[in-house]
Amino acid sequence: MTQTAVPEAEPLDRTARTVIAVVVLGMITTVLDATIVSVATDRLAAEFTVSLTTIQWVMTGYLLAFTATIPLAGWAMDRYGARRVWLLAVGVFTLGSLLCGAAWSASSLIGFRVLQGAGAGLVSPVGIAMVARAVGPRRMGRAMAVVGIPMMLGPILGPVLGGVLIDSVDWRWIFLVNIPVGLACLAWSVRALAASPGAGRERLDLLGLALLSPGLVALAYGVTSLASSSSSRTAVVGGIGGGTLLLVAFVGHALRVDRPLVELRHFATRGFATATAVQFLAVGVLTGAGFLLPLYHLLARGESELTTGLLLVPQGVGAALAMALTGRLVDRGRGRAVVLVGVGLLALGFLGYTAVGSAPGQVYLGVALFAIGLGAGCIFAPTSAAAYAALDHAAIPRATTTMSIAQRTGGVVATAVFATVLQHQLAAGVPADAFAAAFRWPLAIAVLALIPALLLPVTRRPGRK
Repeated sequence: MTQTAVPEAEPLDRTARTVIAVVVLGMITTVLDATIVSVATDRLAAEFTVSLTTIQWVMTGYLLAFTATIPLAGWAMDRYGARRVWLLAVGVFTLGSLLCGAAWSASSLIGFRVLQGAGAGLVSPVGIAMVARAVGPRRMGRAMAVVGIPMMLGPILGPVLGGVLIDSVDWRWIFLVNIPVGLACLAWSVRALAASPGAGRERLDLLGLALLSPGLVALAYGVTSLASSSSSRTAVVGGIGGGTLLLVAFVGHALRVDRPLVELRHFATRGFATATAVQFLAVGVLTGAGFLLPLYHLLARGESELTTGLLLVPQGVGAALAMALTGRLVDRGRGRAVVLVGVGLLALGFLGYTAVGSAPGQVYLGVALFAIGLGAGCIFAPTSAAAYAALDHAAIPRATTTMSIAQRTGGVVATAVFATVLQHQLAAGVPADAFAAAFRWPLAIAVLALIPALLLPVTRRPGRK
């Protein structure tokens, strides 16, 4: 078993804390915006007098644009520098938010959501790369625990915030609320982030871009169509099949050229490969659960949107508590143990939700949600630390792109699969029983994540054999 010595945890200096804070501020609205619209579909369809099938593209367009721009992050940072790309990404997202709030038709709103998603797709990989460079491998655990807060809490808080804004103000504020945050982030970034000049001559892998971005978009479109009752079989098969072929072609291309758009050779490093596999599965489970959990309380238990959001709070509390406690453990070489505990808690929480067919009480469900949150909070920081610590410092920008693609793909595929299973089960029986069957899927994937978690490298503190 591979063991890597790590020194004692070092404190985060002021520069590192500033970079982390700026990145968290920039990331939180982009993560919230992926789910905040989910409670507004009925209102938007009525506002613009269009069908739910049409208004669904408000979410799908954002997702596809988000997915399409992620592969550009590594190249853009190498060529122009992380600070410039960060400012561009946050600026485009903020502009898109302003335009969405001013939309006059369903078509204009969908188009502006695409612009919003294009900026959001760059925010996460660029932000994480800046944090990784600022803190170094010895402090990665604590840094990633903080950066993971938006990723863990965004899917939970998004529907709650959306419901409050729609009920108390107007649907336009689910977009306009991003503007003061975006402007504050831009002003702080200009003032606080050091210039990071890029190489200036980095060649863009045009063939890789022509294969990877359309492949990811086609795959995302195909799997989201799988969960829609109004989508044709051609859309599903064409999207999944065409996307898969393009991605396979990209893999062949990327392994032949020196500077591919996304560096797949990083997967030859055990720490990066196993950590990415854990995140692919765990983010898939959590993103898909972000779809199942609110629907269960809305459909099977008849709760309101606001009550549903409040009932999901234990998951956020568990995630925040775990991230606050595990960062130092990761930096002291306990990362694999933390991940194994986290995956076990994740599975235990979803095991509790497979009993919803018997209509358990809210206390029981709250405990299960708390376990899910604790598990989620134990996974992101140590796997990110393991992935980036295994690579050279110069490889981090492209590595964050690769990991972001894995996270996004896992989330899209898992959500589509869970939604398809739920739709089939709802058509066949009682809602509570349908959800009980659907929750077996995130349970199974959480158990599957134990395999790469067991293969994570073990680190040890100096002086230990």
